[in-house]
Amino acid sequence: MSEWSLMNRSLVSYILTDLETKIVLLSGPRQSGKTTLARGLYPNADYFNYDYAPDRIALKEASWRRDSSLVILDEVHKMDSWKRWLKGIYDVQGIPPRWLVTGSAKLDTYKKVGDSLAGRFFQYSLFPVDFKEALVLFEPKEAFRRLWECSGFPEPFLNGDKVFYDRWKQSHLDVILREDLIDLATIRDIKKIELLIELLSRRVGSTVSYSNLARDLECDANTVKRWLQLLENLYIIFRVTPYSKNVARAILKDSKYYFYDYCRVDFPNSEGAKLENLVALSLYRDLSFLRDTKGIKGSLHFLRTKEGKEIDFLVVMNQVPHSLFEVKYADMNLSSQFSYFENKIEVPNRVQLVLECNREKSYPNGVKIRSLVSWLHEGLL
Repeated sequence: MSEWSLMNRSLVSYILTDLETKIVLLSGPRQSGKTTLARGLYPNADYFNYDYAPDRIALKEASWRRDSSLVILDEVHKMDSWKRWLKGIYDVQGIPPRWLVTGSAKLDTYKKVGDSLAGRFFQYSLFPVDFKEALVLFEPKEAFRRLWECSGFPEPFLNGDKVFYDRWKQSHLDVILREDLIDLATIRDIKKIELLIELLSRRVGSTVSYSNLARDLECDANTVKRWLQLLENLYIIFRVTPYSKNVARAILKDSKYYFYDYCRVDFPNSEGAKLENLVALSLYRDLSFLRDTKGIKGSLHFLRTKEGKEIDFLVVMNQVPHSLFEVKYADMNLSSQFSYFENKIEVPNRVQLVLECNREKSYPNGVKIRSLVSWLHEGLL
């Protein structure tokens, strides 16, 4: 049995339950393990990849096996009117077989049509391997090392060698930009988008101005805004917005951008930004999991005033502030930012996460200093 087949991805039990009555849409970053997960659900699944010409013909002929436990449609969202096509199959033929659609872009961005799949599907996002999943295979110290040096993308994570990751990450990005991006939009200047990604990697943890990026890229701000949205749709970056409700001072409108592959934040003195990105992804993943499996509406923000007072992350659950997080690499001194915002916004959980934490502790005002590695094991769930 291979190492990967032993990995227990957290979404599996939920997907298996939903497949009995609904079409399941599974999207997420390229090479995050969607196809491996899908093909491992049932031993006699029938698999079709829309990028492969013979499979496109088979789908046009509707020649999948009717006795299969599951039909997997990979990248089928690239088909014109794919939602209408799938809706017709589901309405006429129903289940069985079960239906699972996977894609490496957000499935609602492709070929929007008048008919929808409303009421016929449940949707999930599969992220790279997280710390809880990594512990199925490795002890905590080794699990974190692999995540920290090689990312949570299954291939480099399981390989465990940073040199392998450094070689893998360039080909990974090339495929996304030169195949997936071309499918999604007409882009004339891939080189500038590559530069945009490099600029963003050096600004992780800082607010991003469209006009500043436009000046650096020698293009207009609307073009930059459109490119950023495309990179979000392709699961390269995700956006964290400022929170303004019930905060006394005016909040900057600019957002922050983080990477699904936080190991791209790799340049001199970038450890703090990389760690902040890792925590951002963990929070973003947990909120996605709660939304997809329990219907809990959550969002991720940061707090920042014009004077520069800032808290790294604010988690809002069902429109109510839930948790504040400050991220530190080794600083065990309690951040003064918690006391500044204490009377500005009521948040029940306030945590300072420290990677090199020699002792967890709590304070009379309720703020806790936690080991980041221990917290990763627990998360929001």
